[in-house]
Amino acid sequence: MRIAVTALAASALLALSGCGSNDSGNAGAPASTNASTGTGVTGTVNVFAAASLTESFTKLGKDFEAANPGATVKFNFAGSSALATQINQGAPADVFASAAPANMKTVTDAGGADGTPTTFVKNQLVIAVPKGNPKGVKGLADLTKPGVKVALCAEQVPCGAAAKKALDAAGVKLTPVTLEQDVKAALSKVRLGEVDAALVYRTDAKAAANNVDGLEFPESAGAINDYPIVALKGAKNPAGAKAFVAYVLSDKGKAVLTEAGFQAP
Repeated sequence: MRIAVTALAASALLALSGCGSNDSGNAGAPASTNASTGTGVTGTVNVFAAASLTESFTKLGKDFEAANPGATVKFNFAGSSALATQINQGAPADVFASAAPANMKTVTDAGGADGTPTTFVKNQLVIAVPKGNPKGVKGLADLTKPGVKVALCAEQVPCGAAAKKALDAAGVKLTPVTLEQDVKAALSKVRLGEVDAALVYRTDAKAAANNVDGLEFPESAGAINDYPIVALKGAKNPAGAKAFVAYVLSDKGKAVLTEAGFQAP
């Protein structure tokens, strides 16, 4: 009888011990752990990215969230120069992806980068025209013809700096009817029929292929933009920032960017 009671007590003690161990383990575990990747990334990741990355990064953000169920990616898409200014003024950003090294340098010079930026893609300009090319544009020189209205990005924006370089290389002096603060705004002018052409990235023309045609021109080869990305020193979610950058640089990230029309670095 004494042996039986002792065994019963031991069993009860083990049961209580087992319950206590499980409860303690759950309480100490992360709110969400990604079993498939083992990253355990949670929380919001604020990504400041060049406007030309809108479609590809939106997809990458959804893929990243699917791979990390505890994470949410929020984007701020705009011209790289504006984003760099916002970051240096203390905007809550975890990651910066710029359409040109010059704008990234603005952030790194201010001490805002957590590590060295990595060039992850390149992009090249095309002439975007309405579907069917009603003005018969064939090259940069055609943009100076009477009655042809052109939109460009402002020079401080990467697409504007690249456009100036290409126009200078072609010896073409162009007076645009509008200067836009990011490439999507310039492209929108074409889509809305407000201009006859705009110099935009190949990727943007491809994303809007239902409405515009993207015309290649030789001078664009000398005005290709490098896109650097980096986690930021002031990140509220440093683990999430580094994980997102790693995802962009991964084979899955490269596949999405290549499909969008970006070139390998």
